[in-house]
Amino acid sequence: MSPTDLGLLDDSRRNHAIRLRTITLLRWVAIGGQLIAILVAQQLYNLQLELGWCYLAIGVSVIGNLVAMFVFPENKRLTEYENLLMVMFDLLQLCFLLFLTGGLNNPFSLMVLGPVVTSATVLSVRSTVLLNVTAFLLISVMSTFHMPLVTNDGETLELPRVFIFGSWTAITIALVFISVYARRMAAEMGAMSDALSATQMALARAQKLSDLGGVVAAAAHELGTPLATIKLASAELIDELDDHPDLQEDARLIRAQADRCRDILHGMGRAGKDDLHMRSAPLTEVIREAAEPHEGRGKTIEVTCRASAGADGQPPEVLRRPEVIHGLRNLIQNAVDFARSTVWVDAIWSPHSITIRIIDDGQGYPPHLIGRLGDPLMRRRRSETDKRTRPEYEGMGLGLFIAKTLLERSGADVGFANGSPDPQQALKGTRQGAIVEVVWPRSSVEAPSRKALGENRKFDD
Repeated sequence: MSPTDLGLLDDSRRNHAIRLRTITLLRWVAIGGQLIAILVAQQLYNLQLELGWCYLAIGVSVIGNLVAMFVFPENKRLTEYENLLMVMFDLLQLCFLLFLTGGLNNPFSLMVLGPVVTSATVLSVRSTVLLNVTAFLLISVMSTFHMPLVTNDGETLELPRVFIFGSWTAITIALVFISVYARRMAAEMGAMSDALSATQMALARAQKLSDLGGVVAAAAHELGTPLATIKLASAELIDELDDHPDLQEDARLIRAQADRCRDILHGMGRAGKDDLHMRSAPLTEVIREAAEPHEGRGKTIEVTCRASAGADGQPPEVLRRPEVIHGLRNLIQNAVDFARSTVWVDAIWSPHSITIRIIDDGQGYPPHLIGRLGDPLMRRRRSETDKRTRPEYEGMGLGLFIAKTLLERSGADVGFANGSPDPQQALKGTRQGAIVEVVWPRSSVEAPSRKALGENRKFDD
């Protein structure tokens, strides 16, 4: 299932949907900082600057912001091309100011990284490369050609050439490194957002099914009375229409259809009441409910339950939360996918915690991925052996991420490990494959004890 199938935004729509108001606010901050820097340089350090050209560069930014504020609505979303133009304008304006104020001799030359980082996080790779190349060319020109910084005494402030070369090298490396870093972080955040949206959809789907059960139960209850009235009236018509066989047959048909509707609503009402009222169940039943969809897939699923020292021998009554059942079901599905023949589900409870371990007899998790299990959309190249063993599997880690997220939201700690140090030593039918351990505090999932209502009271005459 792709993010598009889940109703999520793709990269081109999600990353570029930046509000114009956000860009203008950031530009106002930059304008304020530029004005303060020029005033400090002139008043405090008595530097002779080309104030006319400097204020012209800042004034262009001010005019651009005013046009954006009064011409376009505040909630306007910028397209990829519009974003590129906005960031390119900021880069050119900043480099022009640096040209007027000493080029790479100006310590604020590092600010060139700002527009490039912005492009790496919100724009496409092509736009980011274009801005990186533009920034590289501009700082290369400024390393040689720029307006010098001159004091009132006529002294020119200029760094040694080796420092200029060092600044140019540092900024060039930073352009590449920070762009790649920001791009990767944005991609990780996008993948996480998609996976979280998929998790929310799974929870919403389960909640809708639970709500639907309540609606069905209410409908069955409300329709029972009119159906009973129809049946009673049709029975009376059958008795009174002995002289009219055709009409009597129609009345019999009405009663038969009323009985059929009663039976259908009775079944629907029973199912609805099950969903509505069975809010808790023994731990063993919750595990079996989670494992049920995968019992007919050619693998044996063995469920064992035991109490640890000091705990009651009876399985605890736990809440039948959709996120718990869905999370366990995903973990069991993953174990069945990779198991050779058998999956073991062990439930252990103590006075303070409930633990579920899911173990298979497969080859276990890849050692280089075990530290990343639970991260969304982990793409890796599949080996030829893996393709032959499981040709239908095209997993990306989303199922494990959803399971881990759902179970952790219910209060559990989820851990992954391998039962055998060497996956090649795992034998069919032995507990030496992958292990998933889910541990809850009993207070997180245990159902509240049901209190007796006491003896019935007699009505006074």
